[in-house]
Amino acid sequence: MRIINHICDMQRWSEAQRVAGKKIAFVPTMGYLHEGHLSLVLKGKKQGDVVVVSIFVNPMQFNQQSDFDKYPRKDEQDRRMLEEVGTDVLFYPTAPEIYPEGFQTAVEVSKVADPLCGAFRPEHFRGVATVVAKLFNIVKPHVAVFGQKDFQQCVVIQQMVKDLNFDLEILPMPTIRESDGLAMSSRNARLSPAERHTSLSIARALNHAQEMVTEGERRAEIILKTVQEILTREGGVRVEYASLCHPETLEEVTQLSGPTLLAIAAWVGEVRLIDNRVLQ
Repeated sequence: MRIINHICDMQRWSEAQRVAGKKIAFVPTMGYLHEGHLSLVLKGKKQGDVVVVSIFVNPMQFNQQSDFDKYPRKDEQDRRMLEEVGTDVLFYPTAPEIYPEGFQTAVEVSKVADPLCGAFRPEHFRGVATVVAKLFNIVKPHVAVFGQKDFQQCVVIQQMVKDLNFDLEILPMPTIRESDGLAMSSRNARLSPAERHTSLSIARALNHAQEMVTEGERRAEIILKTVQEILTREGGVRVEYASLCHPETLEEVTQLSGPTLLAIAAWVGEVRLIDNRVLQ
């Protein structure tokens, strides 16, 4: 596996692959990798001739400096994991490399970035869209693979790619879960054993909502009331939002009439967790 730190070197490598007729698959990450990330890399290997993974903890998408400072990092472990699954290139830039002195441009996506996490994390998706746009221009992929645990992020990036005519395909992949149902996330490492147990109420709420829909419930108000009850029943969970919305526009719905996204954000201790399920 080749490690590239500088933008100019990454662009040269990618251009050489393109000239050689090779298809580039790209998986952008913020590191502290887990099986969910590796599943994206393996999908990329099936989709392309070469796979590039980036690790960059993007300061522009954190609303609080403390959250950025606490973001877990395990560089050597990440490199070893990426080598084991056959990654071709690890693009590992520094913050000054991505945001040099004098940087003053940002990408902003409206509407789909406004609800859900966007309502509670001002400027977050502005930071996400900006860094992903830069990474696309640096890595020059034909296909980019994203996990749907960050469902709204996928929608925002798909909208940006469509609006700005990026010449690549976005491939969203299903959430990978632990054996107990908890969605895999780098933030899980910050949970104490008791908090980890408490956090399982999120998966239970998602599953129960699907059961309600399967049994014929279509009223969003009733489903969300039950979801809130499950999340708060045992204590220890502070719900930021629980929303039922259209999976493409992210507009809230009052009555389910087709596939509907149930998105949840909740705090367990000092850790903010997000999860979702498209109710069928």
